[in-house]
Amino acid sequence: MKSEGEQRAGLLYGIGAYGLWGLVPLFWPLLKPSGAVEILAHRMVWSLAVVAIALLVVRRWAWVRELLAEPRKLGLLVVAATVISVNWGLYIWSVNTGHVVEASLGYFINPLVTIAMGVLLLKERLRPAQWTAVAVGLAAVLVLAIGYGQPPWISLTLAFSFATYGLVKKKVNIGGLESLAAETVILFVPALGYLVWLGVSGDATFGPEGAGHAALLAATGVVTAVPLVCFGAAAIRVPLSTLGLLQYLAPVFQFLLGVLYFHEAMPAERWAGFALVWAALTILTWDALRTARRTRATADALRRADAVSKAEAEAAIRAQSPDVATSPAGAGAEAAGRRVESSTSGE
Repeated sequence: MKSEGEQRAGLLYGIGAYGLWGLVPLFWPLLKPSGAVEILAHRMVWSLAVVAIALLVVRRWAWVRELLAEPRKLGLLVVAATVISVNWGLYIWSVNTGHVVEASLGYFINPLVTIAMGVLLLKERLRPAQWTAVAVGLAAVLVLAIGYGQPPWISLTLAFSFATYGLVKKKVNIGGLESLAAETVILFVPALGYLVWLGVSGDATFGPEGAGHAALLAATGVVTAVPLVCFGAAAIRVPLSTLGLLQYLAPVFQFLLGVLYFHEAMPAERWAGFALVWAALTILTWDALRTARRTRATADALRRADAVSKAEAEAAIRAQSPDVATSPAGAGAEAAGRRVESSTSGE
C-alpha cells in the first residue's frame, strides 16, 4: 500500500498532467501562421527528441529488443501511432479554428465511447447504471446534432480516435514512455519528410518566421512529453478510481477556456447537450465509485475471513498439543525418551 506522502505526490502529478492537457489550447494559437499539419509534424519530430533524452536518462532500452521480437505488438503500435496522429492533428486544427468547446465535448464523451466499444468489440457486460449513462450520452449527441444541423463530427472523431488509441494501448501493454517512443519513431520519417517537403516548396514557417517561432515549434515536444511523464508518475501512486475522476479536469478546463477566454458561442441547444453529457458522466462516476467501494469491502471481508480461519486452525493445533503429553501413552513415551537421553549422555 502506498504511503500518504506518495499518494499526495501522485495526486499532484495527476492534477499536473490533466491540468496541462486542459490548458494546452492556450499554446496552439501561439504557433500561427503554422498550419495544423505542420504543427503536428513538428510535434512528432520533437517529441521523439525529448523522449530519446528521457530514455537516455533512465537507461531503459531492454524493451526495444523485446518489441522487435513481437511483430503483432509492432503492428498494433503502428495502428496506435496512426490513430493518435489523427487525434492530435484534429485537436490542433479545432483549437486554431475556433472549435475549442466542441473539442472539449469530444473528451467529455470519450469515457462513454470507451464503454460502448467495450460492449461492441470486447463483449463486455454493463451494469444498469452504465447502460443508463450510455443512453443519456446518445441523447446528448442527438440534441447537439439537432442544434448544429449535423452530428458533432469533431467531438465524435476525437472521442472515437482516443478511445481506439486506448483500446490498442491496452492490448500492447507497455509503459507510457516506451510506447510514446515507439509511436514517435513510427511517425518520425513521414513527419520529417513532410517538413522537408514544406521547406523545399518554400511553405515552411520554421525559420522564416524567426527564432522565437522556431523555438515554439520545437517546444511542442516538451508540451507532449511533460504531461505524459506526470501521468505515468500519478498512475503508479494513486488508485485508478482517483485517476478516473481527475481525467475530467482536462475537458473542464478546455470548456471554460472556450467559453470564457475564446468567447465561443453557447446557444441553448449546446447547453442542453452538454448538460446531458455531464449528467451521463455523473451517473458513470457514481457507479464507478460505488463499485470500487463494494470491491474493497468484499476484499476486506475475504481477508478478515482468511485471518479468522488461520487463527482458528492455530488454536485447534494448540488445543491438541497438551493432550499428547498428558495422555498415558504420551507420558510413557516422554519418560522413555528421558531415560534414553540420560543413558546416552552418560556414555
